[in-house]
Amino acid sequence: DPMAQVNGNYLKLKAGYLFPEIARRVKAFSEANPEAPIIRLGIGDVTEPLPEACRSAMKAAIDEMGTREGFHGYGPEQGYLWLREAIATHDFQSRGCQVSAEEIFVSDGSKCDSSNILDILGEGNRIAVTDPVYPVYVDSNVMAGRTGDADDAGQYGGLTYLPITASNGFTAPLPEGKVDLIYLCFPNNPTGAVATKEQLKAWVDYARANGSLILFDAAYEAFIQDPSLPHSIYEIDGARECAIEFRSFSKNAGFTGTRCALTVVPRGLIGTAANGEQVELWGLWNRRQCTKFNGVSYIVQRGAEAVYSPEGQAQVKALIAFYMENAAIIRRELSAAGLAVYGGEQAPYVWIKTPTGVDSWGFFDLLLSEANVVGTPGSGFGAAGEGYFRLSAFNSRENVLEAMQRIQRALSAPAAVA
Repeated sequence: DPMAQVNGNYLKLKAGYLFPEIARRVKAFSEANPEAPIIRLGIGDVTEPLPEACRSAMKAAIDEMGTREGFHGYGPEQGYLWLREAIATHDFQSRGCQVSAEEIFVSDGSKCDSSNILDILGEGNRIAVTDPVYPVYVDSNVMAGRTGDADDAGQYGGLTYLPITASNGFTAPLPEGKVDLIYLCFPNNPTGAVATKEQLKAWVDYARANGSLILFDAAYEAFIQDPSLPHSIYEIDGARECAIEFRSFSKNAGFTGTRCALTVVPRGLIGTAANGEQVELWGLWNRRQCTKFNGVSYIVQRGAEAVYSPEGQAQVKALIAFYMENAAIIRRELSAAGLAVYGGEQAPYVWIKTPTGVDSWGFFDLLLSEANVVGTPGSGFGAAGEGYFRLSAFNSRENVLEAMQRIQRALSAPAAVA
């Protein structure tokens, strides 16, 4: 008898998620060259210790869990009110955004939320993504059966791709026709590009005119250095009527392994049912979370709350400054090596134009073999990423300086340009 059927949408996915493919190549190189001192500037994972304020709060929470009075079992699926109130006050209301604690849903990651959001959205939506793009937006739509097959360039049927390249100044162009769902990520992963208030207003105006929903990923907002740039889509008038925002503690407070994030679904944000009826998305997302999610650990939520204490704020600010100094070093040294560099000024990613005649994976292999440095090929983020390469500023200062020296040596060697 035939076995249980699989979800055939998974079989449409391109060969391997980008990061496992990188890991495979690095592993093969390491096995062949066991002595090679590899420096990883590929995956966007943080390296510095958790802020002390967060560690202290989590230790205190563990001690509370050791008493009958202080023990916490299941928490509210939406997150503890004290954390949601801290988030609403510090991250939104302080910037003039009308976001209340009730509109915030605490989760274990933006990656999960940005894919799970599809649970509450219909199958007939026309979807736009920027290109290059964080692979999760595309792959989660493929897995959910919202796309056709991939073509030779790796682009899926049924998706609208909006190219972000040097030629358009890394600004996402508005779609020509009507789309229903738009994934935007600013500061952008992988290009490090940012959106101004005027640019975001153009998107909000487009979404309201076309009845579209913006899925706004603000995972890197803490790295914005320019005070004139918006940190949240809700800084734009009218965004509450057309946008859901994803945020995370991963990159600002180093929670990549600790896991805590949040999604904002404004009350009054409406979708349409098949019969034309108007439905509030807040209720659907609340139902989805209550059914499929049991909330984030009490201990972790106490750690996240500590980010908003005066000590936490100072420690997070120092972490951000440290990584942005790394980004400045990468920009400076690679420019000196003759490469065209973008990003890295309001985001922890530097987006590099590969040397003439070298494609993204070719540059990956060159840096791995000649400099023992791991980065991320731009083509892994989409067709428009071909000819570019991403380096992450998440590493120790020592490693970043050493990696830049090695890359400069590798690029000045005669073989590199042959």
